[in-house]
Amino acid sequence: MSIKNMKKDELELLSYKDITNLLLEEYGSDNTANLFRKIVEMLELPSNVFDNKIGDYYTMLTTDKRFVLLEDGNWDLRTRHTSDKVVTVVDDDDEIDNEDSVAKSKDDYEEENDYDLDTDEDDFDDSDDDLKDLVILDEDELEIEE
Repeated sequence: MSIKNMKKDELELLSYKDITNLLLEEYGSDNTANLFRKIVEMLELPSNVFDNKIGDYYTMLTTDKRFVLLEDGNWDLRTRHTSDKVVTVVDDDDEIDNEDSVAKSKDDYEEENDYDLDTDEDDFDDSDDDLKDLVILDEDELEIEE
């Protein structure tokens, strides 16, 4: 059923997510403000709802896996796009090392993590050299002189 033909009563039973899904199916990609403005108009909500809930609506879009934010700032259905068209935010601090991004084989992984679990030798130094200067005090010796 087309969203144009739906009555207000039917739309009120749907969540903002579901209405957005129908809008994107029918009209194609659009930006956050336009999508929410259409929802407010279709549900005949007061104009202050747009101002008060646009942030929550944006958050809802970002957390719902059905929607994808495109490079041009518009939202669309994820099913219409391949992953190379999705906006990826990369901080300058998060540099990607090409060596790490290459898929490693099982043998490569085992070579990097070559642990011999059958050995009884520990690399831990158990010597008591650190404790040779240790002094044990009684409570009487700890009293502070006033």
